[in-house]
Amino acid sequence: MTLERSLEYLHSLQKELISMPNEAEWVEFKHNNDEPYLMGEYISALANSAALLGKQSAYVVWGIDNDSHEIVGTNFKPSTARYKQQELESWLLQKTKPKIHFRFFEFDASNDLPVVIQC
Repeated sequence: MTLERSLEYLHSLQKELISMPNEAEWVEFKHNNDEPYLMGEYISALANSAALLGKQSAYVVWGIDNDSHEIVGTNFKPSTARYKQQELESWLLQKTKPKIHFRFFEFDASNDLPVVIQC
């Protein structure tokens, strides 16, 4: 599994996801929600749904309006987020059961607003 994604790939993925007519069982849009337990629940539920639907990945995308799918940006920065004196991503990886392999990708959208994709 490749852990790095090019900016071109992330822009393309973002475009593809926001062009969907609605959220799906394997895609969730958030603005600034960064509560660790809720994130863990979303990651787990979306991964389970993706597996049941035969999808390779599930996605949570921060910085997207839930209704209009417009890019609004986010204040959520997983690279600096911590929970219980631990890096957030590391904490989530330890606490999700069964183990789910995921990664956060931070980048600026084409309109220079910050977006985060977890996949």
